[in-house]
Amino acid sequence: MSDTKSQKLLPAYLAVGEDALKRRTVLERLRKRVAEYGDLEFNHDEFDGDRASGSDIAVACNTLPFASEIRLVEVARAEKLGKQDADVVCAYLAAPNESTVLVLSAEKLAKNTRLYKAVAAIGKTAVIDCAPMKRYELVRALRSMAVGHGITMTESAAEMLVSYVGEDTVRLDSELRKLALAHTGSDPVTQREVEGLVARTSEAKPWELVDAFSARDAKACLRLLPLLTSASPYALIGMCTNRLRELACAKSLDARGEGGQLAATLGVPAWRVKNHLAWVRGYSEGELKKAFATARDCERAMKSGTDAQDAFRDWLFSTMAG
Repeated sequence: MSDTKSQKLLPAYLAVGEDALKRRTVLERLRKRVAEYGDLEFNHDEFDGDRASGSDIAVACNTLPFASEIRLVEVARAEKLGKQDADVVCAYLAAPNESTVLVLSAEKLAKNTRLYKAVAAIGKTAVIDCAPMKRYELVRALRSMAVGHGITMTESAAEMLVSYVGEDTVRLDSELRKLALAHTGSDPVTQREVEGLVARTSEAKPWELVDAFSARDAKACLRLLPLLTSASPYALIGMCTNRLRELACAKSLDARGEGGQLAATLGVPAWRVKNHLAWVRGYSEGELKKAFATARDCERAMKSGTDAQDAFRDWLFSTMAG
């Protein structure tokens, strides 16, 4: 008996969270586990919560396995089950068939729902958290995922891939596979390869532009501006001005040899300001003061009839030029 087979499977699991790759991985692992007991082809039913009835799910769960010890029943989009159908599934979960593993998958399912509570009552490991990672965690995880595809990638390349594709981990994994097939040699995948092989399908985030502005990266700003379709120039100049305040604080602390106190001074996590000291060393104190003054003038012009997009663009690039 294999080590995994000796670990008893619960009669029900719930993979819940917005990270689609995590949910898919959970399902793949459970399929593999159940397949150790016999032929999965004859002992596997799949349902979609948007169309399935609770009674059909319960019948499938109560069906005896054929030429195997265990059956597997999957319900995708379990959050879409109607109330009556969910109630039938909850009633089944009160006394589940020990020869069936029911796997419910949901992007979102509140902890106070009957269905969530019914699965949680099965055991401590019945609910599997598939919550999405924070952006900085995702970049780190993406570089680890790349190794699984036989490549490595620079941090900047991973950040660019996330900005191009978004935070859908299934799509990110697919793009990694494509990059791995095209990459040659043992050097890490770079931004240039991502830019050349990956189509941008995600709208740019305003903070990406603010970061590029902080780094005085005019080329990146030119690339990002047309992709900020939902952000107004009024919001963008406000975000840039807030960043200038943070950089001014970093400049002051750095001059006193207290740059390490920046996160505590601003009251933010350390990862939020990890690049601030490097960025601010690219600006003189005079340039920061001038940036504040011209930002004020720009906002006045934007509110006085000047085309807001043009005014913001002119201010952005003139500030980076110094």
